[in-house]
Amino acid sequence: MAKYITEINKNGTIAVDDTILIKDVASTAGSKMLQNFKPLFSAEAVERLTAKGYTISGKTAVGEFGLDLYGETGSEISAAAKLVKEGSVKAALNVDLNGAPRRAAALEGVTFVKPTYGTVSRYGVIAAACSGEQIGVTANSADTAAEVLGVIAGHDAKDGTSLKTEKYEYNTNASVKGMKIGIVKELYDAADQSVKAKIDAAAKAYTKQGAEVAFVVVGNLPEIKTAWTILMSAETTNNLSRFDGVKYGYRTEKYKNIDELYVGSRTEAFGFLTKATIIYGSDVLSKGKYDACYDKALKIRRIAVENLKTILSKYNALLLPAYAKTEYETYPEEEAFEKVYEASLFTAPASITGLPAVVSAGVQLVGDYFCDGKLLSLAKVLEKEEA
Repeated sequence: MAKYITEINKNGTIAVDDTILIKDVASTAGSKMLQNFKPLFSAEAVERLTAKGYTISGKTAVGEFGLDLYGETGSEISAAAKLVKEGSVKAALNVDLNGAPRRAAALEGVTFVKPTYGTVSRYGVIAAACSGEQIGVTANSADTAAEVLGVIAGHDAKDGTSLKTEKYEYNTNASVKGMKIGIVKELYDAADQSVKAKIDAAAKAYTKQGAEVAFVVVGNLPEIKTAWTILMSAETTNNLSRFDGVKYGYRTEKYKNIDELYVGSRTEAFGFLTKATIIYGSDVLSKGKYDACYDKALKIRRIAVENLKTILSKYNALLLPAYAKTEYETYPEEEAFEKVYEASLFTAPASITGLPAVVSAGVQLVGDYFCDGKLLSLAKVLEKEEA
């Protein structure tokens, strides 16, 4: 199981990323700040899986707090996706905070589903951006993703963002014939040729199955990208403020007063991207910029929800890249925030609105709320084409 998993049970069937709590097992969210943290309880999604007879194989490495592209700020990029691809586990649970699991799935050629926001409990997630982050499932097939999602989804009173529906049913049997699928033109044009080829292949597969495929212009995507970065950074700033070296986690050895304890602990324990996110989040929440930045981002979120719902009333799904490229490229650490900001152009629409998204065969599908099964059915079509 290589360096990208902390083994708990070698016969386990489900891997869990390191932002999801497992009782008495180190849960670090990829950060030095939480290097020795062992929770007293397990996440609701983990409890539901074990109650149904699934076993947990181990914790997969993540980038620090899930803020990066693929996990590159941790010990291994695309850790869970690699584990699933090689068949070491049946599936993996991943927290989609800023699109990293979607990009990882596209990079490794596996399936990832980010379900409709609120359908899967966030209880037991090391929170960063609560209004957008969601537990999803990485698997080698849409059928397996649907199976695992059906176990973990449903109302949880312990999670204030959990929707009231007690149980959700997912299947991959929706007929593609007669569906209308819109290729998001702005994002298609922004991707490189190898990604465009994957979109073209998906469109051809759907047309062959009797679907109608056409280009569609969403509009305001750069503004959506910026608005999500503002909201995500602001929420991360607030949530990570509790990591101060006092109650748990990393504590600096050299300090003379409480201020030096806070500053030293956070400076030494947080990585560059996390620090940059906190600084940006603090700035947009400041007195002079709150109305112009944070409040305006909330307004853009409302506009994005309305606009995408209008488009999805005419189309069954949107087809778009998960990332502009098909291969991971290293970059200097000081460029991390900018790299993630640019990449979120492709993932921000589903993150900021809470819409479901599925990545399969290197492409991303976004649908209306509670249409997760329809997206998985579309993913299954692509899997059959690749077989």
